[in-house]
Amino acid sequence: MDKDALGYYFALFNEIGIIGQLSRAVMEAELPDGLLSSHFGILNHLIRVKNGQTPLKLASAFQVPKTTMTHTLMGLEKHGLIAMRPNPKDGRSKCVWITEAGVSLRNDTIVKLGDQFQDLAEAFPTEKIGDLVPRLAEIRAFMDAARDED
Repeated sequence: MDKDALGYYFALFNEIGIIGQLSRAVMEAELPDGLLSSHFGILNHLIRVKNGQTPLKLASAFQVPKTTMTHTLMGLEKHGLIAMRPNPKDGRSKCVWITEAGVSLRNDTIVKLGDQFQDLAEAFPTEKIGDLVPRLAEIRAFMDAARDED
């Protein structure tokens, strides 16, 4: 890859990383005490991707060690936002299921973020965001597929 192209790709990831840090701070300001964006991410994943996954599958999806995922799940379970049940396929492992309280927390947090997004919406109309999101989703899907191949 030539130097100019490398600069563009690095700049893309740099900007996404900074936006990620800023968005986590906004998100965590709307979450109840004791919950972090990592907790919200699990709830969102269970709704958006698939409910009833094993902790190992979730650890892989979030690219964290199983011990880290176990700790995060324990926090969610303590707050009544998920339930751990025996895996219906083998009975030995556990599966993670979002509770009604978890669905409510996730949905309520998204609504609360509307106030935080107001200034952003005034600076960047819905049409601009609507054009950008599918492009970012393509990059994410490509990277997900490449990661899964490794």
